[in-house]
Amino acid sequence: MASEECFPLDLKVDNCTLCNVSVNQSANLSILSDDRFYPGFLYAFATIYGIIILIGLIGNITLIKIFCTVKSMRNVPNLFISSLALGDLLLLVTCVPVDASRYLADKWLFGRVGCKLIPFIQLTSVGVSVFTLTALSADRYKAIVRPMDIQASHAFMKICVKAAMIWILSMLLAIPEAVFSDMHPFHDKGTNKTFISCAPYPHSDGLHPKIHSMASFLIFYIIPLSVISVYYYFIAKNLIQSAYNMPVEGNVHMRKQIDSRKRLAKTVLVFVCLFAFCWLPNHIIYLYRSYHYSEVDTSLLHFITSICARILAFTSSCVNPFALYLLSKSFRKQFNNELFCCRARLLIRSQSMGRSTTRMTSLKSTNHSVAAFSLINGNHICHEGCV
Repeated sequence: MASEECFPLDLKVDNCTLCNVSVNQSANLSILSDDRFYPGFLYAFATIYGIIILIGLIGNITLIKIFCTVKSMRNVPNLFISSLALGDLLLLVTCVPVDASRYLADKWLFGRVGCKLIPFIQLTSVGVSVFTLTALSADRYKAIVRPMDIQASHAFMKICVKAAMIWILSMLLAIPEAVFSDMHPFHDKGTNKTFISCAPYPHSDGLHPKIHSMASFLIFYIIPLSVISVYYYFIAKNLIQSAYNMPVEGNVHMRKQIDSRKRLAKTVLVFVCLFAFCWLPNHIIYLYRSYHYSEVDTSLLHFITSICARILAFTSSCVNPFALYLLSKSFRKQFNNELFCCRARLLIRSQSMGRSTTRMTSLKSTNHSVAAFSLINGNHICHEGCV
């Protein structure tokens, strides 16, 4: 999943240029270096990435805080959603700034260690996201289709173990990314220049890119989403049958329970659809590059679509809290409480600062009055003719 990205520097040694933008994007840098275009591009790009990070941090931190502090919100689905938010936070605070730096800096800033660590973190986060969504779908399948299989004893502890296993599995699958990612040389025949780029394989290797991209596409996209689709097929089938089989004046409690399960299943499905939509363009472009690795695509269209695909992929890390806000009344209530509490704390702080400023002002005026009074009583006033 790591992208071969580099930036050409002005300093050239033996026709070799250190870089961290894609070799496929090197021809577009002449267009971006235009003084009329480049500053505007940088400002727009930095603004978009900054908004993604800010919104993602606010939403995911608030979500985790609510699920950790509000006892009524601690249940199996919300534990998985908290794990999902933690993975999104990891991606936002590490990979998103690094990805932005590839276009905003003129050199790779993170060395060989960063070249190995950043792709590992990104793939771990993607694994946590898609495997957690799969686990959430399995949980909704059990709750709706096979409710008798749910065991109440030690359920919370078992879900914690499952969430931990998802993190361990994601990190294990990301280890090859850290092992093979390195500062590899790439040669552009069009410009006859050699670029040193952070990539998971050397440019001379034709088979490795195809295996790597196809394995990533299958393991982190196709297979989990296929499993989720099977779960949701049976969930939809069961809900339709329940609607037909339930009497017109059925049990009120049963109706509420089914409605609650429907809402939660719909929420998980929205999460899955958002993930699938946001990450598909990035996978497609990565497959395209891998199967045309010996050819350098220097078109501006490829450059722009690559940037848009990366931005869309990172956007998936900040949309879940707001989707949950729109779909869940209980979460919306808690989220609004958090916002009102923050606003109240800021208001109290500003009022206390205003009162302290007023006290300081009155204290200063009192001190001036006391000083003037002491001068008068101490006969330090000079009349005319006093030497």
